[in-house]
Amino acid sequence: MNISSLSKKSKSKLQKAKDLRALESSYTDLLGKNGEINLLLKSLGKLPQEKRKNSGKALNELKSSLEAIFQSRRNHLKEKIFSEELKRDSLDVTLPGRTRESGTLHPVTSTIIEISNFFVSMGFDIRSGPEAESEYYNFEALNIPEDHPAKDMHDTFYLDNGVLLRTHTSPVQIRTMEKQDPPIRIISPGRVYRKDSDLTHTPMFHMIEGLVLEENASFSVLKGMLKDFINDFFGNQTELRFRPSYFPFTEPSAEVDIKWKKGWLEILGCGMVHPNVLEMSGINSKKYSGFAFGLGPERMAMLKYNIPDLRSFFENDLRFLKQFK
Repeated sequence: MNISSLSKKSKSKLQKAKDLRALESSYTDLLGKNGEINLLLKSLGKLPQEKRKNSGKALNELKSSLEAIFQSRRNHLKEKIFSEELKRDSLDVTLPGRTRESGTLHPVTSTIIEISNFFVSMGFDIRSGPEAESEYYNFEALNIPEDHPAKDMHDTFYLDNGVLLRTHTSPVQIRTMEKQDPPIRIISPGRVYRKDSDLTHTPMFHMIEGLVLEENASFSVLKGMLKDFINDFFGNQTELRFRPSYFPFTEPSAEVDIKWKKGWLEILGCGMVHPNVLEMSGINSKKYSGFAFGLGPERMAMLKYNIPDLRSFFENDLRFLKQFK
């Protein structure tokens, strides 16, 4: 048994391994369960007594030495691999960071929030109500009796169970007046439905309607509040005008126009709450007066963001929606 020759050959084999796979293979050949060193240790019993002790000691020393060489070589090869990976995947800290694309609020949603925030700052509460309404709350309680021609103003979606999809959010005002004593200041944003579809109309759209009910409510207060709102939303240089109009639930009534580009554009309706509406809701019309207004957030967003087609809001085109981040 030439242990000196074996030692030289074994150490060289481990030290010259070029990669981890070759190193692991050499280790198995030498120090594995059936490796050359372990087989020699198992065969010591066949040696003469006088040679057995020295050979065993030499083999164990060689085994320990080879274990140390293996660990050292393995650490070296791992560091080499890590260094190569660093060079290949080096990080340039001067490059802009990677950003994760995130969603954003829909322009109609952000417009509703912006409008609502203004009126909340003026002391209004936000109220909501059912989208499937009875004819009483949608029409009759708003001074629109069953045979009134004003019903022709709305192309209404009637459902099979005797209710309808509300055509405005005014029913929320009626339900609030039935449950709450004055003073009342509320806005009611929500979805409404009418049979209409073109560049400026869709079958489903949004409305924000407001109601102020108190002892000193007046048309002049209404005009001042709406002027402040329009200046806040479009800018202080926005011109506006009030035109006489007709709504069954307000008297007197008006439509509000703003000067837009080369002409006037109607953006909302308003008026003093009709005494009949107050009385039907259990409010003393001789003690309290009120005013109401209603506007469409889609129309406001179209003007603010210069959008020509209302239907763009509902087509889910990411190219369109990404413009509003």
